[in-house]
Parts: sequence; structure tokens; C-alpha cells
Amino acid sequence: MSRIEKYFKLNMNSSTKQTSESCGCGNSSGSCGSHNNNQMSDEDFDAAVDAAIGDERKKDGFDQVFEVKMDRRTAFRKLTASLLIGAGAASTSCSVTTGGNSKEKAQIDWEEQFKGNYKLMTDNEKKGTVDRLVRSYQLRKGKNITMKSTNAAKDVLFGYAFNISKCQGYMDCVNACVKENNQDRNSEMQYIRIHEMKDGEGFKFNEADDNYYHEVPAEGHFYMGTQCFHCDNPPCVDVCPVQATWREEDGLVVIDYDWCVGCRYCMAACPYDGRRFNWSTPEVPEEEINKNQHYLGNRMRKKGVMEKCTFCVQRSRSGKDPACVEACPTGARIFGNLLDPNSTIRWVLENKKVFRLKEDLGTEPKFWYFMD
Repeated sequence: MSRIEKYFKLNMNSSTKQTSESCGCGNSSGSCGSHNNNQMSDEDFDAAVDAAIGDERKKDGFDQVFEVKMDRRTAFRKLTASLLIGAGAASTSCSVTTGGNSKEKAQIDWEEQFKGNYKLMTDNEKKGTVDRLVRSYQLRKGKNITMKSTNAAKDVLFGYAFNISKCQGYMDCVNACVKENNQDRNSEMQYIRIHEMKDGEGFKFNEADDNYYHEVPAEGHFYMGTQCFHCDNPPCVDVCPVQATWREEDGLVVIDYDWCVGCRYCMAACPYDGRRFNWSTPEVPEEEINKNQHYLGNRMRKKGVMEKCTFCVQRSRSGKDPACVEACPTGARIFGNLLDPNSTIRWVLENKKVFRLKEDLGTEPKFWYFMD
């Protein structure tokens, strides 16, 4: 095992397709004749994917909407909403007094109601739903936004490292995250939390101050940030009853906000308190809205859905650092491609004594901590 393999491993969702390193013989890879090849063939990998989601991929948006597992209340709510939207669209299209923009808006609402799960869309279908959302914003607000549907790049696996020695608790990262990701101003939603802890007492999160308002750094304290850790084996994904959240090939754990039913199972399953729930419709002043958006990232959300850190997918998939990394005044935050041997994140993992939170759970978070 190489030095870097000690710090992270890839599963089927990453760019390297690997199988387990042990078998019924009880020995490790290479110890018996059955371990001659520890990589899945392309045919076996595709077969595994088809076995998992093959049938779903063949369904259109209408079938996906009404065939997901849900309780009676949720099913009734979806059906009622669909009927109301359909009735509104029909009334608008038949009215002789309705303007062209209103008819177009009604048509967009109808198509959006019955679109499929983003994870199962073709690239053309992704472009179509993004174009509809952009046009819908133009019709509603009279302003323009840009929205991407950029897919994960090949040979990229994102990772993050946090230098506890350098963090001074300034909160610039939190403020940058809120602005970049169009988070609700009324509820003061924040994806990132900075924990102020006492020196010499270890990591006692239950005793940490997460809402300090005094001058920092405070004497006798240190600071530690948490957010979504984008696990290799995310328990939040396993418990989602409608497949509204999943792990992408570049390691990002994402959410389709329009597919989420707001059950909050993922929120309960996350051992790192990385998810947030919208109890009310998020509000951001028009002049503060970040109009550079991604479908799976910082686009405007709605009431009753989950959201969280996405490593600023709208930035990271364009070759930029997340907003929190760029804003940190002390250089405590490091982000990069784990598969790039020349990246700073790889240098940190290979040359610093790093650790991750709750490693015994087997979640394999892509977020490391270290000290100088």
C-alpha cells in the first residue's frame, strides 16, 4: 500500500474501479490465486451500475415522480400540487387575455413538475432543465442568471484539509460561504461552523462555543471548522428514500433540491451535522443573489428541502477553490484534487500527520485535519 493509500480509498463512484482487497480465503490481495486482478472490468462495472439504477434510467420524469416510495400524505401532496399546476397551465393556455409570458411560465411550471431525477438525466435533459430554470427566473424577476450543469471531470477526486494551527476564528470563511451559496438570510443559515475550544482539553464539541461574539483569537483557545465532509461511504445517501442525494464521481455528495421530499432522514444519519433544512422559503435580497449558479449547488432553493456544502461545485468544477478557501486570511484551508500527485492537498496528506473525525464509522470523509 502506498503512502497516499493510507489516507483515502476509492470506491466504485470514483474514477478508479476497484473491488474488495480480500476474499473468502481470509488473506489480503495477492495472497492466493483469486487475487490476480483487483480491478473490475468495464463490462462488470457497467453491469453493476445497470443493476442498481438500470430500470430507473428507462423511466421518464412522470413515471419517476409517481413511482417513488412515499407515504400517503406525501403522495397526496404531490398529486394535489400536480393537479393544481396542471389546472393552472390549462387555464392559462386557454385564456384569451393571458399574455405570452404567462403562458410560457405556466408551461415551464408544468414541465418542471414532471421532470425526472437529475442523476438519471442525459446531458441534453440536464441542459433542458437548466435552460427552463434560467428562463423562469427571467420571467419572474426580469433579470438574468447563469446556471451550469457541469459534470464531474475525469481523474478528479476532491479533498479538503484544515490546518488547526492556523485558524484564528475570524469567520471570513463562513461569511464568504453564505454569500457564495445564496443561503437564507432570515434564518441565518450557515453550512460552515467554527468551534472555539479550550487549549489542552481536546476536541469537546459538546462544550465548544459555536456562536462567539468576542474578539478573536481568544487567549487559551483554538478553533476548528466543520461542514459537509463529502464521505466516500456517506450514510446520508444510504437512508434517502427517493434517491435525492448521491455521491458524484469526483467525490462530491450532492442534492437534487427538486427531488428532495424533506423527510430529513439524511440530516439524522449524518454523523458530522453537515446538513441543513429549509423550514421556510429562503430569502436573499435581489442585489445580493450570486447569479453564477450550478444546478447541484448554489441555485435558489425552496421551502422544505435539504441543503449543505457542495465544496462550491459551481467553482470547484471550473478550476477554482471553494469560496471559504479563497476567503481564509490565514491559509488554514486547503483544497484540491487527491488524484493529482503534484497538488497541495496530496503534499499535506503525505507530509503532515493528519486525522479525520469519527474514522471508526467507516464513512471515509474527504476532509482531513492537521497541525503544524
